[in-house]
Amino acid sequence: MKKRMFLVVLAAFVFIAAIGAVKYGQIKKGIAQQKAFKMPPEAVTTTVVKNEAWAGSIEGIGTVAAVHGVTVSADLPGLVSKILFESGQSVKEGQVLVLLDTKQEQAQLASAEAGVEWTKVSLDRQTGLRKKGISAQADWDKADADQKQAVANVDQIRATIARKTIRAPFTGVLGIRQINLGQYLPAGAPIVPLQSLDPIYVNFSVPQQDAVRVKPGDVVKVKLENIGIEETGKVTAVNSVIDPATRNVEIQATFANPKAKLQPGAFVTTSVALGNSASVIPIPASAINYAPYGDSVYVVETMKGPDGHEYKGVRQQFVKLGSGRGDQVAVLEGLKPGQEIVTSGVFKLRQGAAVQVNNTTQPSNNPAPKPEDS
Repeated sequence: MKKRMFLVVLAAFVFIAAIGAVKYGQIKKGIAQQKAFKMPPEAVTTTVVKNEAWAGSIEGIGTVAAVHGVTVSADLPGLVSKILFESGQSVKEGQVLVLLDTKQEQAQLASAEAGVEWTKVSLDRQTGLRKKGISAQADWDKADADQKQAVANVDQIRATIARKTIRAPFTGVLGIRQINLGQYLPAGAPIVPLQSLDPIYVNFSVPQQDAVRVKPGDVVKVKLENIGIEETGKVTAVNSVIDPATRNVEIQATFANPKAKLQPGAFVTTSVALGNSASVIPIPASAINYAPYGDSVYVVETMKGPDGHEYKGVRQQFVKLGSGRGDQVAVLEGLKPGQEIVTSGVFKLRQGAAVQVNNTTQPSNNPAPKPEDS
């Protein structure tokens, strides 16, 4: 009985040992295969970097403002009798826009003009009598004062009538009409916005340390990014006061705007060209790996693997970036001319990753791109 039990236990032990040996062999083989496994190289595009001289510039954010811009309003209260403009219409300086009812003033004017005639007759009579020595000097003085007062009264009524004829204060483009025919307008009631669009201002701010390099006459370029509009103008004024809250200085540039491409209130990016230039390494913006701890690019180099074999891989290189220009960004520090960097596919790379270069299709790398629909 004991011998049989011993044989059963021995058989079970041998069986378990055999299974363990098989599994050990399988695990060892799997580990060896894993060590021998190599990730396939990532397909990327590359470019060889070089130095270029970029003219110095100061970038900023600006707002378009009209040289002249007002909301035309009623000077005196009155009833709208005629509207002589359309919304969005271009008008000349002095052009009549609105006529307010002046029936009462016209009647007052007729009465005042009759008073002028009467006082003139009275003054002429007193002048004749005075020359003959019949009339006293006081009577002539009173007649002269009455005549002057009557003329002044006529001028006052005519001025009131003129103030009820609302004219364009300058040449420009009207906005949307805010009144209706027959509407009663109180004094100061808005009628229509009026903006002078050619020329036009762009106001922007630069840090105080850069403001000393900006002077009237410097060339300024503005862009409306979402529309693709680019315009060139000149600095016409530099504010003499630094904003104590932001430590920025406001700059005003003037632009010719014959086609009204720049509209008051529009948001634009500005670039002031400076006379000096700097040597930078421009690279495509797609080559940059942006991160909170620093911006970097991947440099393509020949590397050695754990087995000693050489392969084409990438090394992460942190860089200091400067200003941008079109599709390019200037690298100030971190790269050397002649180095090959990855221009697309950086998001899938890591330090030492193997790459396969395929430059059949390259990302955009134009300092002055022109979109097809711009």
